[in-house]
Amino acid sequence: MNDAIEHRPHGASASSAEPSLHRVMGPWLLLLFIVGDILGTGIYALTGKVANLVGGAVWLPFLMAFGVALLTALSYLELVTKYPRAAGAALYTHRAFGIHFLTFIVAFAVMSSGITSAATASRAFAANLSDAFGLGFSDSAGITIIGLSFMAVIAAVNYRGVGESVKLNVLLTVVELTGLLIIITIGFWAIGSGQGDVSRIFEFKTEEGTGGAIWAAIAATTLAFFAMVGFEDSVNMAEETKDPARTFPKILLLGLAITGVIYVLVSVSAITLVSPEDLGEGETPLLKVVAAGAPGFPLEVFGFITMFAVANTALINMLMASRLVYGMSREHVLPPVFGRVHSGRRTPYVAIAFTTLLAFALIMFVGEIPALGGTTALLLICVFAVVNIAVLVLRRNMVAHAHFRTPTAVPVLGAITCLFLAGPWTGRDPVQYSVAGALLAVGVVLWLVAQAVERFSRHRKSA
Repeated sequence: MNDAIEHRPHGASASSAEPSLHRVMGPWLLLLFIVGDILGTGIYALTGKVANLVGGAVWLPFLMAFGVALLTALSYLELVTKYPRAAGAALYTHRAFGIHFLTFIVAFAVMSSGITSAATASRAFAANLSDAFGLGFSDSAGITIIGLSFMAVIAAVNYRGVGESVKLNVLLTVVELTGLLIIITIGFWAIGSGQGDVSRIFEFKTEEGTGGAIWAAIAATTLAFFAMVGFEDSVNMAEETKDPARTFPKILLLGLAITGVIYVLVSVSAITLVSPEDLGEGETPLLKVVAAGAPGFPLEVFGFITMFAVANTALINMLMASRLVYGMSREHVLPPVFGRVHSGRRTPYVAIAFTTLLAFALIMFVGEIPALGGTTALLLICVFAVVNIAVLVLRRNMVAHAHFRTPTAVPVLGAITCLFLAGPWTGRDPVQYSVAGALLAVGVVLWLVAQAVERFSRHRKSA
């Protein structure tokens, strides 16, 4: 990727006369963006799967995932206040290492994580639709068909050019937050009235030969980490945030803290009312919590809230993924065809079609939510490791303005913990490596094609 990435967000044209983005995001709107981006499919869909791995202490993996995310967030804060521009991890990788292929791989990994996240959301949407409204699509084929149909709708909305307005983000955040607050309220009301089994929150599920409670918690953390991702997207709002060097540190940390507390409280409420075994069955764990703690509460209402939350996750991630593919094409690191824009809709229709087809393949051939969510976490954990290392490399580059500086130990610990959680020794499902590898292999093939096209074009011009 050429040096233009240092001055333009992904998807910008190559023109040097581009106007700057409008700084409209104040502290509270940025906070709502961060909280809304983190909340969503992860906690709604994966609480039961985490309970399957760790047992009653389901809150612990979410707390550990918060700790890892916090370390990387502090590294992001140094970089976003030092280089307050859009493009995120790709920009930092390019500045730190200047290796064209590495920058591409990081950008394509981020794009791939968006597609796997959206595929996870489509499965969660289908499962909640079936359970909340009694449609009876309990078989894998039925869930897959609904998931594919849902993804097709997302593609159609994406093609029509739906923009992300601040008001819409506020609305979606309120809806997502409402659903989780309902779970917390039901859980603690039940605890206060003597219902449920509070003792479960200290029980660990350990199996002979797995290495005990610590390794069970680590294995669950690799999955729970999916619920904490999203904070990294906020750095792409740097050019639209008022005084980012001062605003980002306190707001990003506050947003992470809020979501971390919510996740722990939701986990405690869920496991108090529903046993780990029951919570881990199926793909709609929080619906079971509502049914157990508040039998009179209409499940259709909570099912609608859940679908709203995961639909938001899918739309945001598919918008991001398609625009990132479009941007990489415009930077000449993917074939030019992906940079085509529909003359009427003004949307990157080829990039939308490409990312949607990848999502279709994941829904059909990978299917299960843990595999998709775990792959998202794996891809981003690897990206986060690169970002943490980039912080240390870029310490030698000075900038004229004041910026946040994280203690040196933080990016070191961040890189170590991310690399550790990416390894097979954590008990991570091998299918996650296969899916991530297949997606990146697609990217490498496209990169090679783009390089061949670029060389051919230069050869013709010089002939």
